[in-house]
Amino acid sequence: MKPAEFSKSKARKIILHAAGLTRRGQFGNGPEAAYRVIDHLGFIQVDTNYVVERAHHHAIASRVPGYKTEWLEELQADGRIYEFWTRDSGFMPMSEFRFSLPIHDSFADKWASLPPAEVKLMNRILDRIGREGPLRAKDFDNDRHTKSSGWWDWRPSKVALERLHLTGQLLATRRKDFHKSYDLTGNIVPADVDKTKPTLEEFSRHIIVRSLKALGIAYPKEIAWNARLVKHGIKQELKNLVISGEICEVSVEGLKGPLYMLPGYKNKKITLAGDAFILSPFDTLNVFRHRLRDFFGFDYQVECFVPAAKRKYGYFSLPVLIGDLFVARMDAKADRKSHTLTIHNLHVEPVKITQPMAEKIADAIRDFAGFNGCPQVVIRQSNHPALLKTIRHTFK
Repeated sequence: MKPAEFSKSKARKIILHAAGLTRRGQFGNGPEAAYRVIDHLGFIQVDTNYVVERAHHHAIASRVPGYKTEWLEELQADGRIYEFWTRDSGFMPMSEFRFSLPIHDSFADKWASLPPAEVKLMNRILDRIGREGPLRAKDFDNDRHTKSSGWWDWRPSKVALERLHLTGQLLATRRKDFHKSYDLTGNIVPADVDKTKPTLEEFSRHIIVRSLKALGIAYPKEIAWNARLVKHGIKQELKNLVISGEICEVSVEGLKGPLYMLPGYKNKKITLAGDAFILSPFDTLNVFRHRLRDFFGFDYQVECFVPAAKRKYGYFSLPVLIGDLFVARMDAKADRKSHTLTIHNLHVEPVKITQPMAEKIADAIRDFAGFNGCPQVVIRQSNHPALLKTIRHTFK
């Protein structure tokens, strides 16, 4: 079958609709809307960076007006979502827990021949949690014998907890302070959730359909990245699903395929409201740098991973989107003590910023500051004086 042909403009609309960013409140309002975001995207990445509100909360707040961080805790407590690894650590719908099982097996195989002392420690931890209930890493004695060499140099009990988590014997929930609380998996996963391990074919098909539902249009490498921790059959199942008509191949002007999407987008009319969004670097829309370049002409990199001397826009620069156009990057930091959002640099891309656009950006900054608990906003630098004037007027 001949691939569907789209302009880049049409492709961007499909991508933004799949990402839930055609308009503010695409998923509705309230706690249930927060669940709908996770259920639709299938994965909300967790990140430790706390320069502004953490990535998982930020991603939901971008899509659900008035979002409250406690809603995510409630969804965990109600057994509707869980945190685990696919390409990274993130929250997923509990109804799809069975698709974590091949990842459990992959880690179990990796650690099949651990030293007896480490196995004994893991068994002691399982026994203690089984007797006492959920525990945090800090609840175990400091069993480090050498000085820590850095962030990922965990003490033995923390290593054991994470191994038990990744192999599926423990699951973790996030507390309000972001610390993990570990419990036996059977105590967290509801009894009525399907725990049947998927076949290789089922797992591969799930990853493909899930990826396309969140990405709209995707390259095979983006889909395969979501299954990177296990051996998979993505390449073959892409062919099978095209033949069965469950997905379709797409041709986008100026881009080298193959590209894929769900067939429901072939004739779908999508309207962009032109709302402004301040997005997390770890938002579903932003995680693939090549994808932003190809479809949006936006060369973006989160610079917290770049040496300070080589940064162009700032340590934690946030993409600013209006409609289907990335218009700016905002390097910001939330000072929780002074309740001030400091924008170190608001860099506008080489695009024309109209007065209505400037007002939308100002409103988005006001909402973002409120979400971060910062009623005060200070802007240190911008390359666009007219936009800066509009924003400052908004906060008078």
